[in-house]
Amino acid sequence: MSLDSAPINLTHHFLIAMPGLMDESFNRSVVYMCEHSDRGALGLIINKPSTLRMQELFEKVELHLGRSDLIEIPVFQGGPVHTERGFVLHEPLSLSQPSSDVSEATYASTLTIPGGLEMTTSKDVLEALSTGAGPKRVLITLGYSAWAQGQLESELAENSWLTVEADPQVIFDTPIEQRYDRALALLGLQAWMLSPHAGHA
Repeated sequence: MSLDSAPINLTHHFLIAMPGLMDESFNRSVVYMCEHSDRGALGLIINKPSTLRMQELFEKVELHLGRSDLIEIPVFQGGPVHTERGFVLHEPLSLSQPSSDVSEATYASTLTIPGGLEMTTSKDVLEALSTGAGPKRVLITLGYSAWAQGQLESELAENSWLTVEADPQVIFDTPIEQRYDRALALLGLQAWMLSPHAGHA
């Protein structure tokens, strides 16, 4: 069995768009992969901010945002699927709060991602943030990116994406405009090194 035919699992990896990927949603995008199996894949774009700020999002759902550190943070365009739905990518509660404060390990509708992060779609995480609590580091998107069975593998074979294990610092601590370059740097690459026709490094 050749290495090329071995199944790959890109959960907790970044997909980094190659220059030849001109799709409006994915051009120069970095996608954090929340789930990847033989049934398909789901991810969130982490470097495409929308014009909506967190404060405005909370006003829309009739909540007060009790975290001054998040007020001016943008809500991101997570992908072209279900753009009316919110997705919260965050570090686990156990990392955000002293153990005595953690009465529940996760929120409702939470996907625990092997590698250390969680993705929640229920409103209770927003309600926690509204009280000044909740996970310390969060990224909220409207919409997500999805691939049907075998679709992502086909795009990888076409050299549409580079892949690398995800670094949460790129998601939460890196200025938005630097995230594409920082993700490439995890592979030892810079954008000028890539041609639209290049393959995996």
